[in-house]
Formats: sequence, structure tokens, C-alpha cells
Amino acid sequence: MDTPPVRPRSIASHHPRTKPLHAVSTTMLVAVLLATIFVAWTPTSFSTASFSDKLALLLTPQAPSNSNPSGPVQQAIRIGIVSGHRGNDSGAVCVDSTGKVTLTEAEVNYKIATLVQQKLVAQGYQVDLLNEFDTRLNGYRAVAIVSIHNDSCQFINDQATGFKVAAALNTRDTNRANRLLACLIDRYHAATGLPFHAGSITPDMTSYHAFDEIDPSTVAAIIETGFLYLDREILTQHTDQVADGVVNGILCYVNNENVEPTPIPTISTATP
Repeated sequence: MDTPPVRPRSIASHHPRTKPLHAVSTTMLVAVLLATIFVAWTPTSFSTASFSDKLALLLTPQAPSNSNPSGPVQQAIRIGIVSGHRGNDSGAVCVDSTGKVTLTEAEVNYKIATLVQQKLVAQGYQVDLLNEFDTRLNGYRAVAIVSIHNDSCQFINDQATGFKVAAALNTRDTNRANRLLACLIDRYHAATGLPFHAGSITPDMTSYHAFDEIDPSTVAAIIETGFLYLDREILTQHTDQVADGVVNGILCYVNNENVEPTPIPTISTATP
């Protein structure tokens, strides 16, 4: 039996008929690109050369760029500032001759701590302002944490002036703790001119409760920025200067700045 002739299969039968849709899609894409270019560039700058260059640029995949290359690099660096006694008690209390309260340590601490936070935030750091027994202190992790306090409102003697600093003794890295200590002492003295009152550093400072609550990897220090009796003027009327001393000390540590072994006047309360 004769085999009937086989009709040649159409080429179109091998491929779905999508070419018209593909052509429309391509045309639409080109139209969108051209519309984008015409909107983006003004007629005064729309020469043939610039058009071809800009079209090539638009169609060429570009590497992702830094949205703020000149911005601060410290965005991810966290610093903790404890406002001494805040949320717990008043701390040292200053009264006048009638017994009326004129000033409390807690309010002075808070004013200084707030300024320190604002100054560090302005430089791009992430700063947590913490209360004395803040629940966030448990396991707190940061590049550093500094607790701000002040000393007595009572007249002790003419030597009861100046500041004192103590670092956490139970830190994992004593070298870093000592560096934070050195930076705070050096920069705070330079900013305020107050002497370092080394002789009155007590176990309440070296064994400060927050040192045991934070993460062991967090370097910590406590600073008493002055005595509320003899140093009251600088603490209350030149608070910005006091805050600068604390900020500069923290930045010295964070930025690994040099600490010159310059002599810092000290006051000792030891009796002969």
C-alpha cells in the first residue's frame, strides 16, 4: 500500500506563539527607558554624545553605592551612660541654713549624663541613658559604660575638691579597663582643670554594683565628677564643660587616642 505523503510540520508548531507578546514587552521596556531618560535630563544637556553615554550608563548594572559614604562610622557602636541614683534615691543632698533642700546629687548627675548622651549621639554613637538600677544593666553589652556620680554636699575640708575615677575590677580585659581609666582621668582633668582626688576612692566605687550586672566583656568605669560643696559652681554653672570632660575621655578610649603621661595634680586624704 502506498504511504500517503507526510506534510512537513510547520516551524511554528515547535514553539509557542509568544513572539508578538515578546515584541510588545520589549517595545514597552524600551519606551519606559527612553521616557526615563527624557525626564531625567534637560534639553540643554541632551546632546547626542551625552544621550548615548547616559543610555549606556542606565543599561549597565551598577555596583551598590554607599548611601552616606562621608557619614559617621560609629553608627553601630553602643555606649552606656548611667545617671547615678536616678530612679532610686536622691544621692547626696544639699541644704541651706534653714534645712531646705537646694540641690541633690541625682539631679546634677542627670544633667551631666544627659549632656554626655547628647554630645555622643551628635557624633554618631548609639547611647543608652540608664538609671541606677536599670533592668537593662543585666547582661548589658557595649563598647563601654560609664556611671556618673558626685561627692558630698557637706564641707569636709579645703582639700575636698576634684574628681575620682575607678574601673571595674572584674572585667575580662584589665588592659582595656585601665585604658578607659587613663583616658577619663586625662581628658576630664584637661577639660575641667579639677585635680584627681585619688585618696578618696572607696570600695563603693571599685565594687560598684553595675560592674557585676553587665556582661563581663563590657568595659566599665565610674566617675565622680566633683564635690557638690567646693566644686558646686563648675558642676552646676559650667555643666557643659564637665560633660565635655566625660565625652572626651570616652572618645579617647573608643578611638584609641594617645594618652600623654602628663602630670595630673592629685589630692590625697591620707593623714601622716
